Amino acid sequence: MSDDRTPGPRSTYRHGDLREALIEVAVEMAREGGPAAVVLREATRRAGVSPNAAYRHFADRDALLQAVSDVCLGLSADRIQAEFDAHPPSGDAEQDARMTLRAVGLGYIGFAREEPGLFRTAFTVPDDLRRATMPEKAGRAGLTPFQQVGLALDRLVEAGLLPPERRQNAEFLAWATVHGLGMLVIDGPLRGLDDRMVDFATERLLDMVDRGL
Repeated sequence: MSDDRTPGPRSTYRHGDLREALIEVAVEMAREGGPAAVVLREATRRAGVSPNAAYRHFADRDALLQAVSDVCLGLSADRIQAEFDAHPPSGDAEQDARMTLRAVGLGYIGFAREEPGLFRTAFTVPDDLRRATMPEKAGRAGLTPFQQVGLALDRLVEAGLLPPERRQNAEFLAWATVHGLGMLVIDGPLRGLDDRMVDFATERLLDMVDRGL
């Protein structure tokens, strides 16, 4: 027996609601199929509004995709933060600094494996570092992924594990390394590895990053 109280698609939204509704459904589209799946007309269909209504908030599909990518970056930051929370400080400055860097890598690669569509949307949509610290890319803790890796590297310097002269631009080296493994696992020739093999590769790679810096 149907329930007449079940609401259908909304035809009206309060100011600002439609923009958030479109982003919400588009994030689900990205989860299903990555950035290529984010289509403005389909987002409006899922939100239950006309395509023309969307143009009051997004000039085109690229504008919607950029907003979705920002949200996905925030979700990536949340996954990294979960690794921080899972490894609370021990009181040993060197151990804690190394663990902070490792947590960034574990969270980053974990996000790629668990949410490949969102990972692709976060990190393959064209952007540049001028926006890497913008609040809309931050997770619930207020940091973007770029800021999280920077924090980890700063802690290595404070603990005496990373010489200050090697700190400059070290984000790019650590980031490129873990990103490479993440992409190889979800889109490259490492897709056939089982979880145990990927876990092993991740641990070895993070050891290499630690030693290499």
